[in-house]
Amino acid sequence: MATILKHAVSKAEVTASLDQVRETVTGVIADIRERGDDAVRAYSEKFDKWSPDSFRLSEEEVEKIVASVPQQVIDDIRFVQEQVRSFARHQLDSMGEFEVETLPGVWLGQKHIPVQAAGAYIPGGRYPLTASAHMTIVTAKVAGVPRVVACTPPIHGEIPAATVAAAHLAGADEIWLLGGVQAVAAMAVGTDTMEPVNLIAGPGNAYVAEAKRQLFGEIGIDLFAGPTEILVLADDDADPFVCAVDLLSQAEHGPDSPAVLITTSREVAEKTIAEVERILPGMPTRDYAEPAWRDHGQVHVVDTIDELYALADEFAFEHVEVLTAEPRLALERMTQYGALFLGEGTCVSFGDKVIGTNHVLPTRGAARYTGGLWVGKYLKTVTYQEVTDTDSQTLFGRLCGRAARVELFEGHARSGDVRAAKAAGDELPWNTA
Repeated sequence: MATILKHAVSKAEVTASLDQVRETVTGVIADIRERGDDAVRAYSEKFDKWSPDSFRLSEEEVEKIVASVPQQVIDDIRFVQEQVRSFARHQLDSMGEFEVETLPGVWLGQKHIPVQAAGAYIPGGRYPLTASAHMTIVTAKVAGVPRVVACTPPIHGEIPAATVAAAHLAGADEIWLLGGVQAVAAMAVGTDTMEPVNLIAGPGNAYVAEAKRQLFGEIGIDLFAGPTEILVLADDDADPFVCAVDLLSQAEHGPDSPAVLITTSREVAEKTIAEVERILPGMPTRDYAEPAWRDHGQVHVVDTIDELYALADEFAFEHVEVLTAEPRLALERMTQYGALFLGEGTCVSFGDKVIGTNHVLPTRGAARYTGGLWVGKYLKTVTYQEVTDTDSQTLFGRLCGRAARVELFEGHARSGDVRAAKAAGDELPWNTA
């Protein structure tokens, strides 16, 4: 049995908040469907105080903005993007295309076709999240997507130069200074000035995540990636200071970001809580981290390492950091998570910013059915078939006729009958012509 030293707010409170988000998003999407660019501009003015002559940056504007970014920042962006590109290429290499002859003259094949237009949502209302440009755009380009539209909001009325540089260097074909639900809806349904895309990828706040949810089906999405989550797993040897620092590293994303500790040590739990309380007052991002920890922070103490992993799987969190004596045991014991960060030598922030794995990961329990964004999300795995041998045409023609009639699908059966008639001269008693 777990002992809970710190509770989060109730599920009822979270649900009530999400209901309000859902209602707001529904109205914004409906308005953009009806009024297009006029609605997009109105919401950008309302939410971001941003209404330029054109939300899309010209090539000249992009070049000027990139030139304003310090060279060290550019060099770091290039390095990190190469890490992301390398990992995405390894993922692509693991996805085989094939063609196989299953019977004489029966050829079955599989190939991967990239979506033709993808939207990359790059959050930025609070911070210039350059890393999200790497994750969404670089990965799409490795997959072979010919048109990538990048949308990112201004920050306090200013152009996020580093984010624009990251989007440009990643290979974005269009860069729009546009954020929130209005950006997601514009990419999905299209306006007079923006052609729609086939798939939208990228993290965002609760409103962005809800917009993607509502538009899914009309367009594809990567996954439901809402407010970030961190789950730290610790045993008796874990350093409470490291636990606290890493919990707060994700809490600073926003006031609705859950940060949870599960440990086999009550001492580690109590010291971690004390370290969080000591560190929080001096954090520059306290305005976000403090309410996140207050309302969504949790600390659980369990008796055994087996209980620790079992409880961790119940959370099915986005980020799981394993600060135990045998961190790789998590690879065997856990099945429900977005990404694992094994041992004190790594941290969630490495994955967020620099190491090369994708940081767009499932939240709110979505890890029970999906992993994170990867090169395969931008690819449609399709099949094809060809029968060139007359004996095989006869075999499958007759088989199709019998199988289809069991299901009372006479039209299907007749398609099979015709193949058998063409290949082997079978009679067609239903053909009275």
